[in-house]
Amino acid sequence: MTRITVSVQIPVPPRQVWACLADLASHPEWMSDAEGVEFVGSRTEGVGTRMRVGTRVGPLHTVDVMEVVEWDEPHRLAVSHRGVVRGHGRFELTATGGGTVVTWTEDLSFPWYLGGPVTGCFARPVLRRLWNKNLERFRRRVASV
Repeated sequence: MTRITVSVQIPVPPRQVWACLADLASHPEWMSDAEGVEFVGSRTEGVGTRMRVGTRVGPLHTVDVMEVVEWDEPHRLAVSHRGVVRGHGRFELTATGGGTVVTWTEDLSFPWYLGGPVTGCFARPVLRRLWNKNLERFRRRVASV
């Protein structure tokens, strides 16, 4: 399992950050590795929401199947990944005197035929850099609302 954690300070209260984070359909607008979200079923928010997310990192492309497993407004949103890459992702919002710290943690397992844990070691710095940029785009988006 490969753990990757990134965070950003956003100068607005957690409820305002949550409003943008909870809009799952908009995630590809600030996540450069997400090509699109297709909801499976009628749910678009809350625990049990399922979606297929086209994901591209460099030349690698996959469809990530996700399900929301935790929805604790305005504190925590967590998903399970059930595609080729498996694991859990979590966004945590922590109120601070200057606004909100958003912490994004992913625990991912790469399949043996993609190099397993070795791929995880090489992917960690690439994904950390990518997701830091994603969070910066998210910060600008939230601050402009």
